[in-house]
Amino acid sequence: MQYKDFFELLRAGNCAMAGFAAVIGSGIAYTLVSDEISIFGIILIFSCVFLITGAGNAINDFFDADIDAINKPMRPIPSGRVSKDFALCFSLLLFGTGIALSCFLNAICFVVAVINSALLIIYARNLKRTVLVGNICIGYLTGSTFLFGGALFGMPGIIRTAGLFGLSMLATIAREIAKDIEDTCGDLAMGAATLPIRAGRKRAEYVASAVGMVAVLLSPLPYFTGLSVWYLIVVGFADLCFLIAILRLIRGDAAGSSRSLKQAMVVALAAFVAGAWM
Repeated sequence: MQYKDFFELLRAGNCAMAGFAAVIGSGIAYTLVSDEISIFGIILIFSCVFLITGAGNAINDFFDADIDAINKPMRPIPSGRVSKDFALCFSLLLFGTGIALSCFLNAICFVVAVINSALLIIYARNLKRTVLVGNICIGYLTGSTFLFGGALFGMPGIIRTAGLFGLSMLATIAREIAKDIEDTCGDLAMGAATLPIRAGRKRAEYVASAVGMVAVLLSPLPYFTGLSVWYLIVVGFADLCFLIAILRLIRGDAAGSSRSLKQAMVVALAAFVAGAWM
């Protein structure tokens, strides 16, 4: 077993992105609620999110080993480079380390770390291919990285990053449904019970479009929590991406809609950074 197998199992690139998202959440909260910031705290925030995200990826591969043997045979477990038992133990070690590190932050960060760790395990084992519940779970987990970063400053930080959490959650839910629509054939072959399989492609498109529209309608609200007018200017471009994604979805282009939703999330993040720092 080589070091690259460890990094591939936990998907280090995705872990780093999640860690940086949490750091951005801390940065947004810092500009609005505090005049001092601990570098040690920022390092801990990044490390906790990195480790817990990696643990979630590893345990996801543990539960998906049989499916990956068909769809992704070169993944570490089906390729034989990593055993299932090792992946499980490695995942639990990462979960434990991430939760332990969160104890050095504050009680809110610890609670979020425990809840998210439990959800990642439940999602991988039970919720991944359920109707809508799995999509909502992933939406929460994605948005909560920003919330976790804001929690470094306690409840004021939670409040300041709640808007970014909400918009990220809604955008992720819409994108996850779009991805389910795109993957309908493969999921059907695997016996999955996703929304487009149970309710039909057209109804799934309507649900994803409705969730995206809610994100557009709620997008101005974070401005009233203390962000500058630059937030409204930049978030307008994010809303445009959302509307393009909705239009593509209605026209049956699930793949294009998913890409536009991803772009909208990036622009929305830029809007929060601009609103906090400009």
